[in-house]
Amino acid sequence: MNQVVLIGRLTRDPELRFVPSSGKAVANFTLAVDRVYSREKEADFFRIVVWGKQAENVATYLKKGSQCAVSGSIHNNNYTDRDGNMRYSTDINADRVEFLGSPGGGGQSRQNYGDDQYSGGQQPAPEDDYPMIDDEDVPF
Repeated sequence: MNQVVLIGRLTRDPELRFVPSSGKAVANFTLAVDRVYSREKEADFFRIVVWGKQAENVATYLKKGSQCAVSGSIHNNNYTDRDGNMRYSTDINADRVEFLGSPGGGGQSRQNYGDDQYSGGQQPAPEDDYPMIDDEDVPF
């Protein structure tokens, strides 16, 4: 099984490109993920690749400092550069990107533009997701 889930902040604005042969969108960005069990404030940096409509949404709505969650798979790539040197990279191929907050914000705007269920631009209000419960209704 090859599955990874990361939560972090973008180190720079996403780069959006289109594949010349197919016109399919692809976005790249780097995600800084804090190390939990570190005495010093340390982070790991992951190169994220996202495709299609989700890539376009990432480029539109995320920017440097934005917090997001990414789920996908790890891919090891290798290629020969112009000078004939073998280069290696490890990328996260994102299946889903969930927007958690604005740069420097407290994570107040939680949105997922990766799923097609919200492709119409309308997203349910947070209060629509969960019914309000009055303390008097709780049986204990």
